Amino acid sequence: MDYASVIAQQLNIGTRQVQKTIELLEQGATVPFVARYRKEATGNLNEVQIAAIRDILLKLKEIDKRREAIMQSIEEQGKMNDELKAQLLNAMTMTELEDLYLPYKPKRKTRASIATERGLKPLAEALRKQYQCDVEQLAEPYINQEKGVATVEEALAGARDIIAEEVSEDIAARNKIRNIFRRTAMLTSKVVKAKEEEAGKFQSWFDWKENAMRAPSHRVLAMFRGEAEGLLRVKIAPEEDEPAVDALERQFVRGNYQSSEQVALAVKDSYKRLIAPSIETEFYNALKEYADNEAIKVFAENLRQLLLASPLGQKRTMAIDPGFRTGCKVVCLDAQGQLLHNETIYPFTSVREERAAVAKLEALAEAFKIEAIAIGNGTAGRETEEVVKRCRFKNKIIAVMVSESGASVYSASDVARAEFPDYDVTVRGAVSIGRRLMDPLSELVKIDPKSIGVGQYQHDVDQNKLHDSLEDVVVSCVNNVGVELNTASKELLSYVSGIGPALASKIVDYRNRNGAFHNRGELLNVERLGNKAFEQCAGFLRVRESDNPLDRSAVHPERYALVQRMAARVGASVSDLMASKELRSKINIEEFVDGDCGLPTLQDIMKELDKPGLDPRAKFEVFEFDKNVTRIEDLKEGMVLPGIVTNITAFGAFVDVGVHQDGLVHISQMANRRVNDPNEVVHLHQHVQVKVLEVDLKRHRISLTLKI
Repeated sequence: MDYASVIAQQLNIGTRQVQKTIELLEQGATVPFVARYRKEATGNLNEVQIAAIRDILLKLKEIDKRREAIMQSIEEQGKMNDELKAQLLNAMTMTELEDLYLPYKPKRKTRASIATERGLKPLAEALRKQYQCDVEQLAEPYINQEKGVATVEEALAGARDIIAEEVSEDIAARNKIRNIFRRTAMLTSKVVKAKEEEAGKFQSWFDWKENAMRAPSHRVLAMFRGEAEGLLRVKIAPEEDEPAVDALERQFVRGNYQSSEQVALAVKDSYKRLIAPSIETEFYNALKEYADNEAIKVFAENLRQLLLASPLGQKRTMAIDPGFRTGCKVVCLDAQGQLLHNETIYPFTSVREERAAVAKLEALAEAFKIEAIAIGNGTAGRETEEVVKRCRFKNKIIAVMVSESGASVYSASDVARAEFPDYDVTVRGAVSIGRRLMDPLSELVKIDPKSIGVGQYQHDVDQNKLHDSLEDVVVSCVNNVGVELNTASKELLSYVSGIGPALASKIVDYRNRNGAFHNRGELLNVERLGNKAFEQCAGFLRVRESDNPLDRSAVHPERYALVQRMAARVGASVSDLMASKELRSKINIEEFVDGDCGLPTLQDIMKELDKPGLDPRAKFEVFEFDKNVTRIEDLKEGMVLPGIVTNITAFGAFVDVGVHQDGLVHISQMANRRVNDPNEVVHLHQHVQVKVLEVDLKRHRISLTLKI
């Protein structure tokens, strides 16, 4: 198969671009590296396009592997011919291959195979010819007590079974039914009898019906989950059998003879017993794959936005993990996120303890020169925020509510135990909350993305596909931001292009033994980090204290000599060139174009010289909830409140308004126009103003609107 041509046609990009990208990927290059440092080779393809090429290539290789297995099976059966071989070689999809293989696929005993063993194949062939005849007389010679054919009707029934299986294996027939399903199949859901009470959360789908091809992914996954739990019965099929049976009869039934009637009976049986269930399974799987892909896409986009959330930066931070009965765990961190101090305060047990807690927070802030306070947004979060606001700090300190999602997962993980072997989970969780405020990306990479709480139906989708997609997002974000080589954790380094967990451990071990890296080139001293790995990772790593100023930028070491030539052209050092806009303006980059370095790369280099190592993430903004609203009972219809977007789904966005229960802004309430994708209107962690539409205290549900 000509992979490049097939992929180019599917993605509507140049064949040469695809071919070059495939070559780079198969040589071990990563998607971020190819996207940033091989623009001339790929024709400036972006990460999304390069990842799509990689994914389609894998699917095409799977098809080729299956094709090889099928052809080998048919060859071993001695049934291969030139026409079939050509059809198999030209098949472009797994469905085409499986349809071609169906008549040759080894089967368990079927009604047709049993009828064939009983010698009824010639009778089936005679009926298929549909000549004018008396079918009972035609069938009579096939009565054979020893073979289990006792009557004429049994002989005819066996022959019909053979015809039914032949009809079900006919490619044209299967495609006809697929087209009918595609146009008219309905997705129906009904509650399992006597399980109405148990299935309460699926009440919306107790008696549901809609066009299967138009069903939104979240609804499909909800119904499939109900079915998996044994509470719903889900079916995908046209409402009526007649159109499908009629289409098959037009293909297989000729004339109006007794033999034609037998074939018509076989066709009807074939549809109901064989084809329809098979195509329903096919469509069920296709619908599940579509729903999975849509849900994974939502999860991936949410994760990207979360990982690229604005960092507060290196500030001396106090972090508080709130709690009523067990108290609030307080930790103090230095500007690099290292733990300096921890203790527990109990502001909610008595007035005296509250005063003591306020005094303690004031003293800790003074002692550790705290610049910011991170407060977990879980139980007692808003109440703890009020306690912090009553403190009289000597210096201005910002207090920020921080999402706790996944903090408990981190605190009990091997990573946390390795970082803090002498501290319990409460201390580790509080440290994680503080570090999230300072740098969300560096901290969140330590947690399984599925535990961060920004997806929908994440446990229902294909787990391998979800893992791969989220892994791509983390890799993309880490390499987009860049990583400081001398302070990055092993977990963060493992996502850098070309490194991975094993090399990340060796880099940290080298750093621990030898001290800080002095420059990028020193990476080559790390055990098992060879030239290929260095090529892939170097541009994404920063060494801020390096003597070479380019080590602080995204300029790849392979282009250092080029930048030195630029500096020499204007009679300056590289440092002077980076510091002076006037000097850079004197450079005509077109003069530096050569065989493998074109304008795209040169333009990227000039941007980096202008702002070396610039963090692409937005500037941090402090957010505050309405101080008069802390519980769901405080909410009233019509209230307009500040909120922060915590999760985005296909059907809307969830917004935290500070009452320990997120409210839903349904997609229909996002704008005074039709919205197809909530991401058109909001993004994760966006600060918004919402109006309360409805409060359901019994079910703890809050309906909000952005239409203010």
